[in-house]
Amino acid sequence: MDRIDAMATLIAAVDEGSLSAASRRLRMPLATVSRKVSDLEAHLRTQLLVRTSRKLALTEAGQAYVESCRRILEEINDAERVAAGEYRAPRGPLTITASVMFGRMHVQPVVLEFLKAYPDVSARMILSDDVLSLIDNHVDAAIRIGDLPDSAMVASKIGAVARVTCASPAYLAAHGTPKTPDDLRTHACIAFEGLYSSAIWKFSNGKKAIRHEVRPRYAVNSADGAIAAAIASAGITRVLSYQIAPAVAAGALRPILSDFDSEVLPVHLVHGNPARLPLKLRAFIDFVAPRLRAALSPT
Repeated sequence: MDRIDAMATLIAAVDEGSLSAASRRLRMPLATVSRKVSDLEAHLRTQLLVRTSRKLALTEAGQAYVESCRRILEEINDAERVAAGEYRAPRGPLTITASVMFGRMHVQPVVLEFLKAYPDVSARMILSDDVLSLIDNHVDAAIRIGDLPDSAMVASKIGAVARVTCASPAYLAAHGTPKTPDDLRTHACIAFEGLYSSAIWKFSNGKKAIRHEVRPRYAVNSADGAIAAAIASAGITRVLSYQIAPAVAAGALRPILSDFDSEVLPVHLVHGNPARLPLKLRAFIDFVAPRLRAALSPT
């Protein structure tokens, strides 16, 4: 039995919640996954998993063993990176994640510049509006928009983005321009039902917070869709400043309620333990952070 391989299979089963899900993730037959876990339990002479029809649960022994397995596999990966020279020169693969629109507009161009500067590094970009676990998805660095939960990850603030309420000039000419958030009640609203959206649009008037419950005439699950609908004069939408910057610059959308729009979301570059970063990741952080800060700086 290859114990290292069996440990990795066990961790995949625990992380995915079932043997069948681990089978799909590892691209390994289900029978093979089950056999590797069973062989490991036989070797240890203890039960690690409780198998139910719905999900897997770790026994007390399994909990302690899986934590040890994670440390062992990380040490092996670290040793391999040292042997491959990743701590002597920037080289090897990097995986980066960012939200779809921000990643496409701001992160991807910088990553492509980085690859030109470091020819021995390759990159994989995961553009997703879901918050992906860096550990579970083997991600080296993430660009996050919004407040961060407490975690062991290292986060460096690289800027901020604001929520902006906007509509097309044609819509405003036909229906009038709202002067206060309360005026939105008589307008068609376009809701972006995404990661950073809410059914409540939050405004402020000095120190007073104003909450406007949106009953959208039209709702869509992407910022692109909400912006396109607003450009088509379907109503008023509220998205992030960087998302509408090109449309505002082109005159296709006009910000409104600027005196009340004050919600600002921080943007962070997030990565793992800095104690022993591969040079490829350190080089990436040093290259990307100042460029994203410049891109997010008010002009």
